[in-house]
Amino acid sequence: MQLQTLDDLFVDQLQDLYSAEQQLVQALPKMASAASNDELREAFEHHLSETQEHVQRISDIFGEIGTTPSGETCEAMEGLIREGEQVLTAQGDPTVRDAALIAAAQRVEHYEIAAYGTARTLADDLDQDGAKDLLDQTLDEESNADKLLTKIATGGMFKAGINQQAR
Repeated sequence: MQLQTLDDLFVDQLQDLYSAEQQLVQALPKMASAASNDELREAFEHHLSETQEHVQRISDIFGEIGTTPSGETCEAMEGLIREGEQVLTAQGDPTVRDAALIAAAQRVEHYEIAAYGTARTLADDLDQDGAKDLLDQTLDEESNADKLLTKIATGGMFKAGINQQAR
């Protein structure tokens, strides 16, 4: 990897995000299937559709800057997904498993929020207004996904759903 300019760093960040989002496109259906709470399952399904749009937006940005996605793998997302997959095979109370799914999903969202924030700032510094706008839109969606997960978690799902032994 050569990082001589902010342009190099911007492309590197986009490559990482592209890989991360592609990995999520594969992981989110599994998470949705594992969720026992309907609202959580719907949130994962909705975010899958957004994530597919995120992949397209990043592809559009690559087109704007005259480059293409490489074969880079986002190792951070790979690790976050691997941790989340442990929840998919876990045995136990379905509501507790849903809580674990939310925890895993929020780790992913927080990673994405940080990564998109960095890429958006670089786009702004590089006067890449089209890219900045697309990254801003995605950053907003990632933040909204995180807020929805928090709302599901704190909106009574756990208080009403976890039996006394699971506490």
